[in-house]
Amino acid sequence: MMPLILAPEGEEQIIKKIGGSAEVRQHLADIGFNVGSAVTVITTLSGNVIVKVKEARIAISREMAQKIMV
Repeated sequence: MMPLILAPEGEEQIIKKIGGSAEVRQHLADIGFNVGSAVTVITTLSGNVIVKVKEARIAISREMAQKIMV
């Protein structure tokens, strides 16, 4: 298991665990980050990470990406 921030670009990963407070976990679930879901890191820009989840591209902060384990 590794944080999403360390995942190689372009490779599909499966979310295994989501850390953080209950509010953070709920926010991530609301935008499509759920355990068992597939995510792909598209690129990393200025500390933010652009990922593809459920056919949508979403930008999340480096801090959020560190809470998502794949």
